[in-house]
Amino acid sequence: MRPSLICALLGALCLSGAALADETPDAWGDLNPDELTWQRAMRDADRGETSMMTCAMGYMITKSGRHGPARALFERCAADGWTGTMTWMGQLEENGLGAPRNSARAADWDRRAAEAGDPVGQFNHGLGLLRGHGTGFDAEAGRQMIDRAARAGLPVARRLQEAGYDPRAVTPDADETRYQPMF
Repeated sequence: MRPSLICALLGALCLSGAALADETPDAWGDLNPDELTWQRAMRDADRGETSMMTCAMGYMITKSGRHGPARALFERCAADGWTGTMTWMGQLEENGLGAPRNSARAADWDRRAAEAGDPVGQFNHGLGLLRGHGTGFDAEAGRQMIDRAARAGLPVARRLQEAGYDPRAVTPDADETRYQPMF
């Protein structure tokens, strides 16, 4: 190839590169998006894009102490039907992470997850019913929820069945005064 042709081609490439550099990033979308960051998960959720990976990032977000963003992400994911985020909302509510402790709201999140077929939600809701914590006491409904979770294969639910539905079998270090019936 002749040197003049090489110079012409390189010049054209430089000119086209300069033209691209003048373009705004939005014109081309995210050219090199960040991935696997909590900021990316929040941005995706804000766009209405939830997935198992996006919703699971809420765990990392809350474990890093950012309970407000975790709540926002979990609520968006729960609205899209991701049941695991419902049980995490129950955990946040019960422990007062990112908002004042609210056992009734925690029980409601677990009920929603249970009704959606989530075995952890069924277990948590059943345990709440057995204790009368955050919801009314209903031992029969509690046992039925635990049985559903056990049939779904949740080992802790099977352990609770084997212990005659005694909550202390699965939470031996629980603060008994915390789990006194509320209603």
